[in-house]
Amino acid sequence: MGGKIDCYLDIASLYSYLAFLELQKNRDLLASHNVQVEYHPILLGGISALSGNPPPWTLRAKARYLTHDARRSVARQGPPSPPISFPADLMQRGMTVAPMRCLLYIKQHHPAEVFESALHYLFHLFWSPPNADLTRLESVAGALGEVPRGFEGAGTGSGTGVREGEGREKLLFTEAEVREIVEGASEEEIKIGLKGVTQEALGKGAFGAPWLWVVDERTGRGEPFFGSDRFHFVYEFLGLPYTNVMLLPASDEKAKL
Repeated sequence: MGGKIDCYLDIASLYSYLAFLELQKNRDLLASHNVQVEYHPILLGGISALSGNPPPWTLRAKARYLTHDARRSVARQGPPSPPISFPADLMQRGMTVAPMRCLLYIKQHHPAEVFESALHYLFHLFWSPPNADLTRLESVAGALGEVPRGFEGAGTGSGTGVREGEGREKLLFTEAEVREIVEGASEEEIKIGLKGVTQEALGKGAFGAPWLWVVDERTGRGEPFFGSDRFHFVYEFLGLPYTNVMLLPASDEKAKL
């Protein structure tokens, strides 16, 4: 048993957020089965354009359905605190070139746990009221400057979770590191790199996010999986023990009703 899950995601994708929360929740269990998880920042807009798959909310019928599906999906995952809310101008806020470049820079220059805390915090800001606008590098810099160490999402409100009077040692990045990240995100190497990772996902069949590429160590074979609710298929593919969805018989009380 063993393998790897490569998860390609964009903070503008709600289902990427839900997949991230699911994978983080099961990270230790997956590790106990020798399954590694790696997150890859991509541009969902690039995936949509280059795969010929327009955003679902641009089709009226899909947009109507998504209001139901998103509510159900969040409820199934267990809503983060504060609860998820949709930006009123999702199309505009979804221009996430700046934050995704910053995240790629962080991934390349900081330990994995730092990258994952930053990724989690930007997801949190994007999808929690008042839904931060992260389309500009200056706003991303402000967000990165307030990421609490070991951020896990619960009970932080829309602020940092760092109480007044506490020093910057409670924060994930120093002011100098934030400047370095923002400057690094503007470098040609990172711009090309983000396009390259997006192209890598497309090469693995991506038409949306989250896109999972899963490799089974036993056979060396890889397969794609799409969405935040396909983990039973992932576990089946990897040969992991899991409990499937099962309809239970009615209790005596319910049967009488």
